[in-house]
Amino acid sequence: MNILVVGGGGREHAIIRSLKKNPTVETIYALPGNGGIAADAVCVPIGAKEIPQIVAFAKENHIDYAVVAPDDPLVLGAVDALEAEGIPCFGPRANAAIIEGSKVFSKDLMKKYGIPTAQYEVFDNMEAALTYLDTAPIPTVIKADGLALGKGVIIANTREEAKDAVRSMMADRVFGSSGDHIVIEEFLTGPEVSVLSFTDGKCVKPMVSSMDHKRARDNDTGLNTGGMGTVAPNPYYTPEIAERCMKEIFLPTIAAMNAEGRTFKGCLYFGLMLTPNGPKVIEYNCRFGDPETQVVLPLLESDLLTVMQATTNGTLEETEVRFSDKHACCVILASDGYPTAYKKGFPITMTREAKEHTFVAGAKLENGTLVTSGGRVTGTTAIGNTLEEAIAEAYRICDGVSFENSYRRSDIGQRALQALK
Repeated sequence: MNILVVGGGGREHAIIRSLKKNPTVETIYALPGNGGIAADAVCVPIGAKEIPQIVAFAKENHIDYAVVAPDDPLVLGAVDALEAEGIPCFGPRANAAIIEGSKVFSKDLMKKYGIPTAQYEVFDNMEAALTYLDTAPIPTVIKADGLALGKGVIIANTREEAKDAVRSMMADRVFGSSGDHIVIEEFLTGPEVSVLSFTDGKCVKPMVSSMDHKRARDNDTGLNTGGMGTVAPNPYYTPEIAERCMKEIFLPTIAAMNAEGRTFKGCLYFGLMLTPNGPKVIEYNCRFGDPETQVVLPLLESDLLTVMQATTNGTLEETEVRFSDKHACCVILASDGYPTAYKKGFPITMTREAKEHTFVAGAKLENGTLVTSGGRVTGTTAIGNTLEEAIAEAYRICDGVSFENSYRRSDIGQRALQALK
């Protein structure tokens, strides 16, 4: 089989490595891929949002199955366009990808169908939003409606911070048209849990839970990033909570989308907060999370391609989705200065062992040398019989990845270890 994977980050590298395990897979094309992915797939310089070019490439190269991994092409209708040409895909169509593409849509969906989430108000007028903030409870959460590379959410601890966030989104348009509408919502407290799930629009098969580390610096300080590391499973996510989430959140979400005529197939990501009043949805994503994928897929024991095809064909109920009971940890190596300004173009060296355990995100090949080209550069994942073992191994192996101007958090997984104690 010829497989096409749309995207070019660490998540896509993890997906490609898992797909390669299927013996029927002959060639995997990554559009655009990156310098590290080039070791595992044929990289083609077509951008993830260049949908007409992606479709033309898929037809010319007799693609048997396509995986659309990032949010942008899903929201823009990449799956619709590929399916229209008879190419089966993993991922939701545009009318279902709106669950991530619009925060306003997803909040209104939850309110309409009684799915537990934070209380909220929606604004498309800046003055009205600023007036509301004069009396809103603080801290509060300000969210841009549309996609913003995972950075369109600001937790404001003072009224002035909240108002600055509103002005930056609505007046300064730091997130472009994504800030035309904003959501101001209640600040929830409790442990956060990421649960990625396979769904064919009828049944839901959750993957192993994970814990992301969003803040740039140790002890959860610094700016929010796309994620500085992950561990799986998340110790806060007990079997009892999992059962409750299935009944109160996962299945009701699938039913709600069906009722709206927006059947969701692919990977639906549930960002949850385990509040004192029970689990609540912070956000939905219409795709695999990054860097959650880098710990979840290495624990998958079933064949990824078979499971993906089952979501497309509507046969997920009778398809086995089995995960190891071991633990995984992923440590991100970033360019110092991320998520704001940082230098790039530094050569990356890796030991042979590190290469086998590392997913490459922000790197490109220059005259055969892998050099940094992004904020998050690599993610090194290790598996252990215990969480402690997985964390220690991930850091040990990550020592084998080196480039100038590199930075990593030194406390990935420590919160999870505290929870286990």
